[in-house]
Amino acid sequence: MRKINIVASLVIITALMTILTPALVAETRAGQSSTQAALFKIPFEFRAAGKKIPAGEYWFGFNQAGKLILRQTATGKELELQVLEKLNPPEPPAVEPRLVFDEVGDFAPSYTEYLTVYVLSEIWLSGQDGFLIHITRSPHKEKTVTGTAVK
Repeated sequence: MRKINIVASLVIITALMTILTPALVAETRAGQSSTQAALFKIPFEFRAAGKKIPAGEYWFGFNQAGKLILRQTATGKELELQVLEKLNPPEPPAVEPRLVFDEVGDFAPSYTEYLTVYVLSEIWLSGQDGFLIHITRSPHKEKTVTGTAVK
């Protein structure tokens, strides 16, 4: 018959609880975030996740895996967005969801025409933290587009 060391068993159980509790809390928060979503009508072409995205109506929210995505409502095409950092909401939190675009200049391939390019940098869903998805280090302006919260 094997001898069971009760102290060692308690140490292992305590260690597992210490590791699993934050993971369960994070999973619960992700599940809560996944209920938030918003619709936006974006009147200009923009860039997100390294891709050119046409003007149109877009749904922003979370998929079942808890990943932040944008979905073009006309086609149903989805693009997963990499979150660089979670942003704390301003005081008081904004009621309307909003997207923040970095407005930067770029030369056309012929180098004779200067174009304005909009790069999606922040996503703010109603009453909760924002998500930083792009950092523009060069001088730029910001353009904000407001949307409508959906469930």
